[in-house]
Amino acid sequence: MITSGFIAIWIAWLMAGGSPGPATMGIAGTAMNEGRRAGLVFALGICAGSAAWGIAAALGLSAIMLANVWVFEVIRYVGVAYLGWLALKALKRALSSEEMALGNPVTGSLRTIFAKGAAIHLTNPKAILSWGSIYAIVAPNDASLSMLLGYFGLLYAGSLLIFISYAFLFSSKRTVGAYRRARRWFDFAFAGFFGVASYKILTVRLS
Repeated sequence: MITSGFIAIWIAWLMAGGSPGPATMGIAGTAMNEGRRAGLVFALGICAGSAAWGIAAALGLSAIMLANVWVFEVIRYVGVAYLGWLALKALKRALSSEEMALGNPVTGSLRTIFAKGAAIHLTNPKAILSWGSIYAIVAPNDASLSMLLGYFGLLYAGSLLIFISYAFLFSSKRTVGAYRRARRWFDFAFAGFFGVASYKILTVRLS
């Protein structure tokens, strides 16, 4: 199951999860303004929403692949397009001279903060698209449900790592300052990695 190709995709999955977006910026803003505990609870809520879509995608994709192999290829190329879009988005941020805000803090009780985190992923159609695409990229077209759930566990561990790390890191003012100074270089790295990953996946399937 774990090959050098999967490890490269897993790293791309980590970078996609760590790139600026509603989830990561929400965690950063909450951790900075409401403290580490609130940031962690918000991150766990996001992870819960992500798990729901990840399992749903595994269950649905397994049945679809058994019945219609061509759907697998369509989802694969959607994943390639998604990585390309992330590359362009990161490049645009890197070339922009505007200072990027680090998200709005989420307030309320810990239960409310958790629910708001879960809602970010549960109401985001791109979440299930991301899970479906990554399964189609890493799994063979005859993948069983148990294999897809195995991939879910490995990928989900990466999501937990990224989101919880954000809550810890962005509760530190020193980390926030360092990130702001190096933000442009992070975005250039994101753009390059996503672009290369998209190209490699596309050319492998066309050869």
